[in-house]
Amino acid sequence: MGPDPAVATVRLAVRRALAELPPGAVVVAACSGGADSLALAGALAFEAPRSERTAAGVTIDHGLQDGSDKRADTVVRTMAGLGLDPSGSIAVTVDGPGGPENAARDARYRALDEAAGRLSAAAVLLGHTRDDQAETVLLGLARGSGARSLAGMPSAFRRPSPGAADQSDQGVLYLRPLLELDRATTRRACDAMGLEPWDDPHNVDPTYARVRVRHDALPVLEKTLGPGVAEALARTARMLRDDADALDELAANAYTDFETQEDGCRVAVLLEGLENLPRAVRTRVLRMAAVRAGSPPGTLAAVHVDAVDRLVTAWSGQRHVDLPGRLRAVRRYGKLLFVPV
Repeated sequence: MGPDPAVATVRLAVRRALAELPPGAVVVAACSGGADSLALAGALAFEAPRSERTAAGVTIDHGLQDGSDKRADTVVRTMAGLGLDPSGSIAVTVDGPGGPENAARDARYRALDEAAGRLSAAAVLLGHTRDDQAETVLLGLARGSGARSLAGMPSAFRRPSPGAADQSDQGVLYLRPLLELDRATTRRACDAMGLEPWDDPHNVDPTYARVRVRHDALPVLEKTLGPGVAEALARTARMLRDDADALDELAANAYTDFETQEDGCRVAVLLEGLENLPRAVRTRVLRMAAVRAGSPPGTLAAVHVDAVDRLVTAWSGQRHVDLPGRLRAVRRYGKLLFVPV
């Protein structure tokens, strides 16, 4: 008799992700103790040794709740019991711009980057599901952040390795094997594997926009439009990602043509010819410049980029545009300058 169908589905998704990695690779499961990441950890523990890979586990203690250290210890013991070796926890300090959600995400990824570096890991696996993808798309739609935001979360991405000086360094690879599965499947898989998920109180706190989308907006859409809304949103994200990737590549190539140097500013962009670029490419060049100058990508919205674009295409003497991250865009002497405030 084979495994429970939900368990088999999660294992298959992880098996496909592992197939893209070299034999002997160390693969880390990022596990919060919730149903999604716990099912992921259980599947990785089963699949890794059968594919000649080494499975490790890490949980992040954000320190945002009383007893979070004890919860992290429990998750570590669970991962170790599954066979993830090594398993450990990392305590982080959550502060910085962009609100608590953005600050927690930044702290979490920095810690995962460092853990992957210490373990020489080929990849870090994240437990995001199709439901998370649908929520991300709706949040992007509400912000009006354009095609890249509506494209949702990629199934694979890289972050620069901490302290890497070698230009050949490809950074830390992150994979989301469960992005095509729904949240109900991961919870059934946990039940079948005898794993008890932890339900984070933050996941029902309406203070957070994502929680309101999860518990209010999506159920209303499902009731009004019929079942399958989350799946449709995820499918739309996949299609938009192909378009956004192509436009981002064009913008990256264009950026090198317009980037220049100017004393006293973090990033400078030549104006001549910039307004002649297609708007979809030009605004991406401007966003890229702002992010490189230090504006947090999580809080840099379309309204900010549009205001900067008006400095290029509809300038009538306006002085500057203030951007997140204590940054300012200024038009001066044929250049667009991004300077600290």
